[in-house]
Amino acid sequence: MSAIVEQATLWQRVRPVLAVFDAPLAGGLLLLAAIGLTIMYSAGFDHGTRFVDHGRNMALGFLVMFAMAQLPPQKLMRLAVPLYTLGVTLLIATALFGITKKGATRWLHVGVVIQPSEIMKLAMPLMLAWWFQKREGQLQVPDFAIAGLLLLLPVGLVAKQPDLGTAILILSAGLYVIFFAGLSWKLIIPVLGAAAIGLVALVASADTICEPDRVWPLLREYQKHRVCTLLDPTTDPLGKGFHIIQGMIAIGSGGVGGKGFMNGTQTHLEFIPERTTDFIFAAYAEEFGLVGAAVLLLAFVFVILRGLVIAAQAPTVFTRLLAGAISLSFFTYAFVNMGMVSGILPVVGIPLPFVSYGGTAMVTLGLALGMLMSISRSRGLMQR
Repeated sequence: MSAIVEQATLWQRVRPVLAVFDAPLAGGLLLLAAIGLTIMYSAGFDHGTRFVDHGRNMALGFLVMFAMAQLPPQKLMRLAVPLYTLGVTLLIATALFGITKKGATRWLHVGVVIQPSEIMKLAMPLMLAWWFQKREGQLQVPDFAIAGLLLLLPVGLVAKQPDLGTAILILSAGLYVIFFAGLSWKLIIPVLGAAAIGLVALVASADTICEPDRVWPLLREYQKHRVCTLLDPTTDPLGKGFHIIQGMIAIGSGGVGGKGFMNGTQTHLEFIPERTTDFIFAAYAEEFGLVGAAVLLLAFVFVILRGLVIAAQAPTVFTRLLAGAISLSFFTYAFVNMGMVSGILPVVGIPLPFVSYGGTAMVTLGLALGMLMSISRSRGLMQR
């Protein structure tokens, strides 16, 4: 009697490959990708191949996410110290021998031109999660102080380049790890209170501190202009305030339902600067209105909450801290980008995840989310 050999169906062949993805998280990311491709087609309509390039970058981001999801968290933990050491070394080399463009020394030539600060977006949460894993069960105040030093070293080097946007992302990722590790609210609340008082004082004295001859000791001149422009963009409507004013006009003109796909006047008449990169949210809100903005916000909230669920269910201190930091870093990207476009935060170079154009940011996000997928997958394997 001849044996009957059943051929595997296409789904049976594909299913093991897709098993590395966390289904809810992947669904939220695909929704963001669909929104990103839709608005990029409109905003980048007269930008040559920008829509095609964005699709290629997005595919690359998902590819590196898939590859990173294959690595178990134990291997990710082994990468922490070498990657952090490499990142800091390259940042020091950049400060000494880096390439300067438009007044910023952010790039280093090592056969190819790289931007070492991008490495620290991943290395920072990995390193601090590794540190707190090693100190599990014996954490004391000096351990948090050491973590603070590990964080401030690369943040200081990146801020000095200067690259305030990347410094904010690295700082926030590290602070999230320290917070989840158990930093006392007795230390957090005074810092938040001092920041709130400083913000109120800044707004109250905006007229005097923003005078042309006033020097701010800790900030460069262009950073001072960004803060003062945020406080009152109409003081330089055709210069420093142009970005914020046009972004706010575009968002407001979208109304509830938006002007419709490909019908954004501020976008297609080229009033919105950087409409395919940092200010793409203004183009999106103009064409899809409050309803579209709400859908985008809900998609981001879903991805962030799913990441926090993965963190809460993670089996080790390292995976819990890393997953939590990656999830809230995703929040930082979205909040800062939308905030600066809406005129509630200073303009810094932070893209909107999976929506803004940019290959480097897409790869960095793909690697970070791949780590999150890896943590989710390891939890599932342990439960079996």
